[in-house]
Amino acid sequence: MTTILVTGGTGTLGRLVTERLRADGRTVRVLSRRTQPYAVDLREGGAVLDAAVSGADTIVHCASSPRGDEQAARNLIAAARRAGVPHLVYISIVGVDVVPLRYYRAKLAVEKLIEESGLPRTVLRTTQFHDLVAQLLGGLARLPVMPVPAGMSDQPIEVAEVADRLAELATGAPAGRVEDMGGPEVRTFPELARAYLRASGKRRPVLGVRLAGRAYRAFRSGGHLTPGRAVGKGTFEEYLAARFGGRGRSAGTAEQR
Repeated sequence: MTTILVTGGTGTLGRLVTERLRADGRTVRVLSRRTQPYAVDLREGGAVLDAAVSGADTIVHCASSPRGDEQAARNLIAAARRAGVPHLVYISIVGVDVVPLRYYRAKLAVEKLIEESGLPRTVLRTTQFHDLVAQLLGGLARLPVMPVPAGMSDQPIEVAEVADRLAELATGAPAGRVEDMGGPEVRTFPELARAYLRASGKRRPVLGVRLAGRAYRAFRSGGHLTPGRAVGKGTFEEYLAARFGGRGRSAGTAEQR
């Protein structure tokens, strides 16, 4: 029986990966900061981490946080090497080597740590999930005028599709860095904002705002997109329809450029 450890196994992605692996008959251990018996902060490591890793055939590393990802990866890699784990699967983000955000740089650093670890590995980069884009737009929609980054697009993907792919990779042989996985459409932020407003039943003017900085320029240039790998199926509108049901209106936005 294959035993797979999923770090961050109670999170948005990790929970779905866990469900798919169990449905496929795999024995799954869930590691998170609060879930027994493998409750551990990866940034601290320790005996519980060693116990979680011991005897695992594969680790799917979904755990992530704005700070401490590199130390968490070092602890996980060290434990995996001590236990002789034959396969480490890591989920990363399209554009981590292009967009100079702190979080992206940390994800890239983790990729390099895994690559240099000597562990058999698989690394998958995807575009942002629908729910993250919706969370951002939901915050902006609280304002009387909805500001969005001017000249910027995104390519959101359905998290369930990413979970399917990770489960597939976790039960296969180590493959190094596999092909990126992007959502089905590259959409401008005004388009995404109007879709969100329609689905949520809100009325707001949409205002494109030019931002400053290297990260914004990298986003404007499409460094976080992968149009050649638009393999996702679920659209942003389909995600919104499932989230909001029949709450939306047929119109209700005005755009200011």
